[in-house]
Amino acid sequence: MDMSSLSNAFQSNVDLSYIIILSIFLGVEVISKVPSILHTPLMSGANAIHGVVVIGSIIVMGRIHENDYISLVIGFCAVFLGTLNVVGGFVVTDRMLKMFKKKK
Repeated sequence: MDMSSLSNAFQSNVDLSYIIILSIFLGVEVISKVPSILHTPLMSGANAIHGVVVIGSIIVMGRIHENDYISLVIGFCAVFLGTLNVVGGFVVTDRMLKMFKKKK
């Protein structure tokens, strides 16, 4: 993939680029308005839902041609980072639930 094909792909998808940029700004604005007391439960739930991304990444990696190393590396990163996100979500949820247990 050379720079001209990358430039052509960007120019043909300018509308999608604007949507992605606007959704980033919207996401930052929404997250900044969430009270800190709700942030942990919401984020731990969202991280647990991230397991769908892990399963999707595994399915897509199974259909990639074995000589397409760039796609395989990106897919591996998606699986690895998604798994970290899921595990982190459950760790945060477990830690949060331990705060509400009665001490013996």
